[in-house]
Amino acid sequence: MEASIPSLSALKEKVVYIVSPMKLQNTLMASYLEKVTGMQCVTIEDVSDIPPQDDKAGREERLILWDCLGNNLKHCLSEISGNNDRKLNLEPICIFNLHRNQPIEEENLVYGVKGLFYMGDSIEQFLKGIQAIFEGELWLPRKIMSQYILKNQIHPFPTDECMSKHLTRREIEILTMIAQGTSNSMIADQLCISPHTVKTHIYNIFKKIEVPNRLQAAFWAIKNI
Repeated sequence: MEASIPSLSALKEKVVYIVSPMKLQNTLMASYLEKVTGMQCVTIEDVSDIPPQDDKAGREERLILWDCLGNNLKHCLSEISGNNDRKLNLEPICIFNLHRNQPIEEENLVYGVKGLFYMGDSIEQFLKGIQAIFEGELWLPRKIMSQYILKNQIHPFPTDECMSKHLTRREIEILTMIAQGTSNSMIADQLCISPHTVKTHIYNIFKKIEVPNRLQAAFWAIKNI
């Protein structure tokens, strides 16, 4: 029997960049993440220290962990926005050490934030969230997505925009669940289909509505379904 060939994405090196002035603390975090996940973890004090992607060598899968300790979310988002010349919106960004009582506006997520980690979150939650984001999912409090959906009520029947994109009822159903922050595994369980089928539907959805990732798909759904 021939050995299966790993996918291109499986061959890409996963690299986590931890952006924080807390050098000692985050060196220990990087060491632990490397040991548990096998991913390369790099601690830096400024996002400008992240090297550009080398297309000739093959693009690595990246995740930027942005330390919010000592700053509020608005300040962190302002910093992220101020680095748009580096096209950070193309890189998955997570904010950690966030206080739970900080107000979060759903619209701020357009800055490219794919995940939020709070002070007091367990290391298990942290690891699970990082893995989920590398798999193309969001790691955001369901309350945030739910509030945004309530403000922009999703209709029970296909809209003209959905019709123009030739979305099937199943694709609309899955897209609605994505907007609610539902993971691939939960979608598979709730719809009684395989995870592979879910991924195929999501790939087709992204292609039809012309979005690059899950977050943009969620915002498209909120505006158009």
